[in-house]
Amino acid sequence: MPEIQPFRGVRYDIARVGAMSDVVAPPYDVIDATLQERLYQASPQNIVRLELNREEPGDNDTQNRYTRAARFLREWNRDGILRHDDHPALYVYHQTFEIEGQTHTRKGFLARVRLEAFGQGKIYPHEQTLSGPKADRLALFNATKYNLSPIFGLYPDAEAEVLRAAEAGIRDRTPLEATDHLGVQNQLWPVLDPQVHTLVQGLMAAKPIFIADGHHRYETGVKFRDDLAAAGELTGPNDPANFCMMMLVGMSDPGLLILPTHRLVSGFPGLTAEALAERLAPEFDVRVAGEGEAGCRAAWEEIAMGGDQDVLAFGTRADGRWLIAQLRSDATMDTLAPEHSAEWRSLGVSILHELVLKALLKPAEPAPCRYVHLLEEVTADLNAGGCDLACLVPPAGMEHVESIASNLEKMPPKSTYFYPKLLSGLVLNPLR
Repeated sequence: MPEIQPFRGVRYDIARVGAMSDVVAPPYDVIDATLQERLYQASPQNIVRLELNREEPGDNDTQNRYTRAARFLREWNRDGILRHDDHPALYVYHQTFEIEGQTHTRKGFLARVRLEAFGQGKIYPHEQTLSGPKADRLALFNATKYNLSPIFGLYPDAEAEVLRAAEAGIRDRTPLEATDHLGVQNQLWPVLDPQVHTLVQGLMAAKPIFIADGHHRYETGVKFRDDLAAAGELTGPNDPANFCMMMLVGMSDPGLLILPTHRLVSGFPGLTAEALAERLAPEFDVRVAGEGEAGCRAAWEEIAMGGDQDVLAFGTRADGRWLIAQLRSDATMDTLAPEHSAEWRSLGVSILHELVLKALLKPAEPAPCRYVHLLEEVTADLNAGGCDLACLVPPAGMEHVESIASNLEKMPPKSTYFYPKLLSGLVLNPLR
């Protein structure tokens, strides 16, 4: 069963860096060049210099962004900008944010979790991974020998017993606070009480953990550990490299939201709503939702209110119209993807990619696809001519994540988007 432990985190000395908001950053995979520059300018000690150091002219095998990250880390440790906590701790972590005019707070805690290869224990992935990001993160692991950002894990806990036990250790204590570039308010409390640690460990011992975000970093952690073991460099079962830093959130937490990931598809120039409806008609009941931004919002409201995975919406750039399409039968999906479970085949993203984009629209080559989360992004891209077809997809639910991951299957890419992202820089975890 998953084993969690408190750990002596490495944290910024506030007296040395000033405001925590100036030194934290989102995970590497959501930092574009503009945000990277903004983070560089925020503080000379911003964690981006470790998490995603800039490429520089003249970089080579011995001098590059990974070696620069390692050098900054050594210097910050030496100069007291980063300090080891004196005692092992769990770290309660709250994130307060606003979505569609409503305020939510997601609550969990950071711990060390013993690494298990997927399929060999009770830690489950739910999305596919790519070799490029894993090679990048492994190079950073090897250079720094640190977990610089937490993996996001979920566990079943309908009564929130684990969170209540962890939060018992923070009563009347002032949190460390940071506001990120999106306005999300982040609060962190170290929990030092060994009795709380023991209680939380006991409650977590029989629970599975599902990776919500950070699949690449988790698999990289396993590879880093295995490479050390092969070289005879692990010191024993409690070697820090046997663990990864993970944020653990109960799957019933009221602040745990999965946002939809909509698709902006190119490769269908001139496609009109009428022509699209004809292509969809063999498998879907199709009706017009409206035109322009109003049509997009009306289509999404129907999807969101219904809560079903078999209802999709499509906007065509050629005429600015929006369609709602409801799948009539599961039979064709059963034929197209027999190697997958019924739960996988019923996902909106599976229906979109396997049935609509591949089987019904039949592009000569795979259609280029970009991903966004907000309706404003969808309509702006259509208006700017950035795509030929916009596809609104219902978000997968926690029940889908649990059932598909427990079946040792992986969802299609970009099936889930857990908002907000966990910050890098609140706590670091040394691996050597």
